[in-house]
Amino acid sequence: MGQAHQDHDHKGFGFLVDTREIRALIDETRHLTKTIRTDAQRVEALRPAFARLLAADGWLPEECARPNAESRMGGGIGQYALYRAEDGSLCLFSLVVPASAATPVHDHLAWGLVGIYRGTQDETVYRRLDDGHDPLRAQLEIATQRTLNPGEFYTLLPRAGDIHYVQTVSDTPSISIHLLANDTACIWRHKFDHASGEVTPFRSGYVNAPCPPDEPTSQT
Repeated sequence: MGQAHQDHDHKGFGFLVDTREIRALIDETRHLTKTIRTDAQRVEALRPAFARLLAADGWLPEECARPNAESRMGGGIGQYALYRAEDGSLCLFSLVVPASAATPVHDHLAWGLVGIYRGTQDETVYRRLDDGHDPLRAQLEIATQRTLNPGEFYTLLPRAGDIHYVQTVSDTPSISIHLLANDTACIWRHKFDHASGEVTPFRSGYVNAPCPPDEPTSQT
Protein backbone atom coordinates (compact mmCIF):
# COMPACT_ATOMS: atom_id res chain seq x y z
CA MET A 1 0.00 0.00 0.00
CA GLY A 2 1.44 3.38 -1.00
CA GLN A 3 1.48 6.37 1.30
CA ALA A 4 -1.08 8.88 0.08
CA HIS A 5 -0.56 12.59 0.44
CA GLN A 6 -1.69 15.77 -1.24
CA ASP A 7 1.05 17.35 -3.36
CA HIS A 8 0.46 21.12 -3.23
CA ASP A 9 3.60 22.08 -5.17
CA HIS A 10 1.96 21.36 -8.54
CA LYS A 11 -0.72 24.08 -8.16
CA GLY A 12 -3.47 21.75 -9.28
CA PHE A 13 -1.42 19.67 -11.72
CA GLY A 14 0.79 16.61 -11.48
CA PHE A 15 0.22 14.05 -8.71
CA LEU A 16 -2.37 15.66 -6.47
CA VAL A 17 -2.49 12.31 -4.69
CA ASP A 18 0.94 10.70 -4.83
CA THR A 19 1.08 6.95 -4.21
CA ARG A 20 3.10 4.20 -5.86
CA GLU A 21 -0.13 2.64 -7.16
CA ILE A 22 -1.11 5.82 -8.99
CA ARG A 23 2.43 6.42 -10.26
CA ALA A 24 2.60 2.86 -11.64
CA LEU A 25 -0.59 3.40 -13.66
CA ILE A 26 0.45 6.84 -14.95
CA ASP A 27 3.92 5.56 -15.91
CA GLU A 28 2.40 2.64 -17.82
CA THR A 29 -0.08 4.96 -19.52
CA ARG A 30 2.66 7.32 -20.63
CA HIS A 31 4.71 4.41 -21.95
CA LEU A 32 1.83 2.88 -23.92
CA THR A 33 0.74 6.26 -25.27
CA LYS A 34 4.18 6.64 -26.82
CA THR A 35 4.46 3.09 -28.15
CA ILE A 36 0.90 2.29 -29.32
CA ARG A 37 -0.63 4.39 -32.08
CA THR A 38 -4.34 3.58 -31.95
CA ASP A 39 -6.67 4.45 -29.10
CA ALA A 40 -8.45 1.09 -29.21
CA GLN A 41 -5.22 -0.88 -28.89
CA ARG A 42 -3.96 1.46 -26.19
CA VAL A 43 -6.96 1.03 -23.90
CA GLU A 44 -6.80 -2.74 -24.31
CA ALA A 45 -3.11 -2.76 -23.40
CA LEU A 46 -3.86 -0.66 -20.30
CA ARG A 47 -6.41 -3.09 -18.88
CA PRO A 48 -3.97 -5.07 -16.65
CA ALA A 49 -2.46 -1.94 -15.09
CA PHE A 50 -5.90 -0.41 -14.49
CA ALA A 51 -7.17 -3.64 -12.95
CA ARG A 52 -4.24 -3.62 -10.51
CA LEU A 53 -5.14 -0.12 -9.33
CA LEU A 54 -8.77 -1.09 -8.73
CA ALA A 55 -7.71 -4.21 -6.83
CA ALA A 56 -5.32 -2.36 -4.50
CA ASP A 57 -6.44 -1.10 -1.09
CA GLY A 58 -5.61 2.04 0.82
CA TRP A 59 -4.32 4.35 -1.91
CA LEU A 60 -7.41 6.60 -2.21
CA PRO A 61 -7.56 9.22 0.57
CA GLU A 62 -10.88 9.61 2.36
CA GLU A 63 -11.01 13.28 1.36
CA CYS A 64 -11.25 12.10 -2.26
CA ALA A 65 -13.97 9.58 -1.48
CA ARG A 66 -16.74 11.86 -0.21
CA PRO A 67 -19.85 13.32 -1.83
CA ASN A 68 -19.79 17.07 -2.45
CA ALA A 69 -22.83 19.27 -1.87
CA GLU A 70 -21.63 21.96 -4.30
CA SER A 71 -21.21 19.59 -7.24
CA ARG A 72 -21.75 21.05 -10.70
CA MET A 73 -23.02 17.63 -11.76
CA GLY A 74 -25.75 17.81 -9.12
CA GLY A 75 -26.89 15.20 -6.63
CA GLY A 76 -23.92 15.70 -4.32
CA ILE A 77 -21.53 14.06 -6.81
CA GLY A 78 -17.87 14.72 -6.00
CA GLN A 79 -15.14 14.72 -8.67
CA TYR A 80 -11.58 14.68 -7.29
CA ALA A 81 -8.41 15.06 -9.34
CA LEU A 82 -5.73 12.50 -8.47
CA TYR A 83 -3.37 13.26 -11.37
CA ARG A 84 -3.49 15.95 -14.08
CA ALA A 85 -0.98 16.44 -16.87
CA GLU A 86 -0.27 20.14 -17.21
CA ASP A 87 -0.68 19.97 -20.99
CA GLY A 88 -4.21 18.54 -20.61
CA SER A 89 -3.32 15.21 -22.22
CA LEU A 90 -4.15 12.90 -19.28
CA CYS A 91 -6.02 12.83 -16.00
CA LEU A 92 -6.95 10.39 -13.27
CA PHE A 93 -9.84 11.19 -10.94
CA SER A 94 -12.33 9.67 -8.53
CA LEU A 95 -16.05 10.21 -8.99
CA VAL A 96 -18.19 9.81 -5.86
CA VAL A 97 -21.91 9.31 -6.52
CA PRO A 98 -24.14 9.19 -3.41
CA ALA A 99 -26.63 6.35 -2.92
CA SER A 100 -29.55 6.64 -5.38
CA ALA A 101 -27.96 9.65 -7.12
CA ALA A 102 -27.24 9.69 -10.84
CA THR A 103 -25.06 11.74 -13.15
CA PRO A 104 -26.61 13.62 -16.06
CA VAL A 105 -26.26 11.97 -19.46
CA HIS A 106 -22.86 13.25 -20.57
CA ASP A 107 -19.87 12.68 -22.83
CA HIS A 108 -16.11 12.62 -22.17
CA LEU A 109 -14.47 13.50 -25.52
CA ALA A 110 -11.45 11.26 -24.94
CA TRP A 111 -10.38 7.64 -24.84
CA GLY A 112 -10.02 6.11 -21.41
CA LEU A 113 -10.94 3.54 -18.78
CA VAL A 114 -13.53 3.75 -16.00
CA GLY A 115 -13.83 1.25 -13.17
CA ILE A 116 -15.64 0.74 -9.87
CA TYR A 117 -13.58 1.01 -6.70
CA ARG A 118 -16.40 0.92 -4.11
CA GLY A 119 -20.14 0.42 -4.26
CA THR A 120 -22.28 -0.63 -7.23
CA GLN A 121 -23.37 1.37 -10.26
CA ASP A 122 -25.86 0.93 -13.06
CA GLU A 123 -24.54 2.32 -16.36
CA THR A 124 -26.66 3.27 -19.36
CA VAL A 125 -24.72 3.87 -22.59
CA TYR A 126 -26.24 5.79 -25.50
CA ARG A 127 -25.66 5.58 -29.21
CA ARG A 128 -25.84 8.84 -31.14
CA LEU A 129 -27.98 8.54 -34.29
CA ASP A 130 -27.53 12.01 -35.80
CA ASP A 131 -24.38 13.37 -37.45
CA GLY A 132 -23.78 16.12 -34.89
CA HIS A 133 -24.29 19.00 -37.32
CA ASP A 134 -26.54 20.83 -34.82
CA PRO A 135 -24.49 21.56 -31.67
CA LEU A 136 -27.63 22.08 -29.57
CA ARG A 137 -29.53 18.91 -30.54
CA ALA A 138 -28.78 15.18 -30.50
CA GLN A 139 -30.77 12.06 -31.24
CA LEU A 140 -29.86 9.25 -28.84
CA GLU A 141 -30.92 5.67 -28.30
CA ILE A 142 -29.94 3.27 -25.52
CA ALA A 143 -27.12 1.00 -26.65
CA THR A 144 -26.18 -0.87 -23.44
CA GLN A 145 -27.32 -1.15 -19.84
CA ARG A 146 -25.31 -2.99 -17.19
CA THR A 147 -24.54 -3.23 -13.49
CA LEU A 148 -20.94 -2.83 -12.34
CA ASN A 149 -19.38 -3.99 -9.07
CA PRO A 150 -15.98 -3.27 -7.49
CA GLY A 151 -13.10 -4.28 -9.75
CA GLU A 152 -15.19 -4.19 -12.93
CA PHE A 153 -14.38 -1.59 -15.58
CA TYR A 154 -15.00 -0.54 -19.16
CA THR A 155 -13.36 1.45 -21.93
CA LEU A 156 -14.36 4.76 -23.50
CA LEU A 157 -13.73 5.37 -27.19
CA PRO A 158 -15.36 8.38 -28.85
CA ARG A 159 -17.64 8.42 -30.65
CA ALA A 160 -18.83 4.91 -29.81
CA GLY A 161 -19.58 4.41 -26.10
CA ASP A 162 -18.68 7.96 -25.06
CA ILE A 163 -22.17 9.09 -23.98
CA HIS A 164 -23.63 7.60 -20.81
CA TYR A 165 -24.95 8.16 -17.33
CA VAL A 166 -24.38 6.18 -14.15
CA GLN A 167 -26.50 5.73 -11.02
CA THR A 168 -25.47 4.33 -7.66
CA VAL A 169 -27.58 1.31 -6.74
CA SER A 170 -25.69 0.32 -3.58
CA ASP A 171 -26.73 1.53 -0.12
CA THR A 172 -23.50 3.51 0.15
CA PRO A 173 -21.89 5.95 -2.30
CA SER A 174 -20.20 4.43 -5.32
CA ILE A 175 -16.67 5.49 -6.24
CA SER A 176 -15.46 5.08 -9.79
CA ILE A 177 -11.91 5.74 -10.99
CA HIS A 178 -11.45 7.42 -14.36
CA LEU A 179 -8.31 7.47 -16.50
CA LEU A 180 -8.90 9.75 -19.49
CA ALA A 181 -6.81 11.33 -22.24
CA ASN A 182 -7.84 14.92 -21.50
CA ASP A 183 -8.44 17.12 -18.46
CA THR A 184 -12.02 15.91 -18.22
CA ALA A 185 -13.50 18.12 -15.51
CA CYS A 186 -11.95 21.30 -16.96
CA ILE A 187 -12.88 20.94 -20.62
CA TRP A 188 -16.22 22.02 -22.01
CA ARG A 189 -18.18 18.89 -22.83
CA HIS A 190 -21.88 18.12 -23.12
CA LYS A 191 -24.96 17.16 -21.15
CA PHE A 192 -27.79 15.52 -23.06
CA ASP A 193 -31.52 15.43 -22.43
CA HIS A 194 -32.52 12.08 -23.89
CA ALA A 195 -36.22 12.95 -24.04
CA SER A 196 -36.00 16.39 -25.67
CA GLY A 197 -32.73 15.98 -27.56
CA GLU A 198 -31.32 19.17 -26.03
CA VAL A 199 -27.52 19.42 -25.75
CA THR A 200 -25.96 21.77 -23.16
CA PRO A 201 -22.24 22.62 -22.80
CA PHE A 202 -20.92 22.14 -19.27
CA ARG A 203 -17.77 21.84 -17.20
CA SER A 204 -18.08 19.58 -14.17
CA GLY A 205 -15.00 20.90 -12.34
CA TYR A 206 -12.87 19.23 -9.67
CA VAL A 207 -13.57 19.65 -5.96
CA ASN A 208 -9.86 19.86 -5.14
CA ALA A 209 -8.30 21.65 -8.14
CA PRO A 210 -9.19 24.80 -10.09
CA CYS A 211 -10.04 24.96 -13.78
CA PRO A 212 -8.66 27.80 -15.89
CA PRO A 213 -11.19 30.41 -17.02
CA ASP A 214 -12.64 29.50 -20.39
CA GLU A 215 -15.66 30.02 -22.60
CA PRO A 216 -18.03 27.22 -23.59
CA THR A 217 -17.57 25.70 -27.02
CA SER A 218 -20.18 24.37 -29.40
CA GLN A 219 -17.93 21.47 -30.45
CA THR A 220 -19.68 18.07 -30.54
